[in-house]
Amino acid sequence: MISNERPSPYGRRPYQQGHGFGNQQGYQQSYGQPKPHVQEDTLKSGEVQIERKNFVFTLKENPRGRFLRITEDVGGRRDSIIIPSTGLEEFKKVLIEMVKASEEIPVKNPNPNPEA
Repeated sequence: MISNERPSPYGRRPYQQGHGFGNQQGYQQSYGQPKPHVQEDTLKSGEVQIERKNFVFTLKENPRGRFLRITEDVGGRRDSIIIPSTGLEEFKKVLIEMVKASEEIPVKNPNPNPEA
């Protein structure tokens, strides 16, 4: 185990030869067929650009329920998080607290890095 790895509560999967990235056949043999596409309906979408980052907020719905997908696009690289609709109110509360803290706590570095 590498020093920064932590044991998984789900146990370990044994290493199997030839199951690297891009080896779809090895993936299918070890973990079953790829998940089927789930129909998602877009209910509302919004976008905001902050410095060099573009954020897309999309409220969607599928057979399992509603969720908010937040996608960050920086120079073509995309990362997303999904928040179930049942957690949106709590997410909003924490976000409001962070905005208040950002306004109230003085900035330590007078020359902040705009790349962050």
